[in-house]
Amino acid sequence: MTEHHDVRILLPQRYPLLLVDRVLELVPGESIVTIKAVTGTEPCYAGIPDGAPASRYDYPKSLMIESFGQSAALLWLDGRAPVEDDDTTLMFIGARDYRFMGAARPGDVLRHEVRLESVLADTAFATGRTWAGDRLIATVTTLTATRRPVRPAA
Repeated sequence: MTEHHDVRILLPQRYPLLLVDRVLELVPGESIVTIKAVTGTEPCYAGIPDGAPASRYDYPKSLMIESFGQSAALLWLDGRAPVEDDDTTLMFIGARDYRFMGAARPGDVLRHEVRLESVLADTAFATGRTWAGDRLIATVTTLTATRRPVRPAA
């Protein structure tokens, strides 16, 4: 198990966009299971008026995809911290056939199950599912990410 302080070492994202709380399982090069707790104090819920319908508290799908992508990045990194001289960064390219069957709301814990299908050169392809408790709420057929060099702005 990898705790949140280790996740912070591995991923460059920070609050409010660091969307993985803990790694439950990691089989290097094969699969990962992560969790992200959804809380009512997240910025995405700021400004929702009292009395708003419950559906206004559905966790944004874009953040769910980002959280899944960060889980895939942790799998691709195999739990290894970036090398100090590494001038590359991982970039989300896209997701195909991302299907939502349900919603998550404050109090739910998202559990992402990601499988690394292949890595070609510096491009990775993953599939997976997202659960909220025992409810399957999303599946993705293909998530694609790449590693690209970072050049300082001129």
